[in-house]
Amino acid sequence: MLSIKNIDVFYGDVQVLQQVSLEIEQGEIISLVGSNAAGKSTTINAISGINPCRQGSIEYRGQVISNMAPNKIVDLGVVQVPEGRKLFPEMTVLENLELGAYTPHARKQRKDTLEMVFGMLPKLKEREKQLAGSLSGGEQQMCAIGRGLMAKPELLMLDEPSLGLSPVMVQTVFKIVEDIKKQGITVLLVEQNVKHSLKVSDRGYVLETGRLVMEGTGDKLLNDEYLKKAYLGI
Repeated sequence: MLSIKNIDVFYGDVQVLQQVSLEIEQGEIISLVGSNAAGKSTTINAISGINPCRQGSIEYRGQVISNMAPNKIVDLGVVQVPEGRKLFPEMTVLENLELGAYTPHARKQRKDTLEMVFGMLPKLKEREKQLAGSLSGGEQQMCAIGRGLMAKPELLMLDEPSLGLSPVMVQTVFKIVEDIKKQGITVLLVEQNVKHSLKVSDRGYVLETGRLVMEGTGDKLLNDEYLKKAYLGI
């Protein structure tokens, strides 16, 4: 579904990603894990067309999308839920959700998609007339995920969805990720929370200082001795 081949990404003169390659098959949950500043967000920003690739290529369903305009990539069905949620705080929950359905394809199905989102995230239905800025951190994350779903993604990329949330809310967010997969949506999950993300993932990649150092099934990586020591404190 998505193929990244040997991409290099720079911020000015500083190289952030070095020869990164990964594959995502339709229907999978894939985790991209690593410590802070490993290059995880840069990777999905490259997929989204936000950070240009200096070398290498990114293909989605056989079409080269590296350095394509971000709005065109969204039109193809590749949608990102950014780190920090990036909601419009002075707009209601409903207004934030409706903004997610701005592409022609998503706009035609906005009513049905909204019912699906409210079914998956009933707390948003309760809060639909409330200003997004007045929500709790967990509710804001639900709203951000819901807005991403409103764009009718085929591949949904979640950037640090559990960041700053309570332990109970973290569990809820990862349950939502599993529910998204059940809707037939492929998920790329970028996380510092290695344990939880690999538990729900079919496969995972480990990124360290801009390089991929490990890959494997979620179970294999969770049981890897290096990963236990480096990321799980075991």
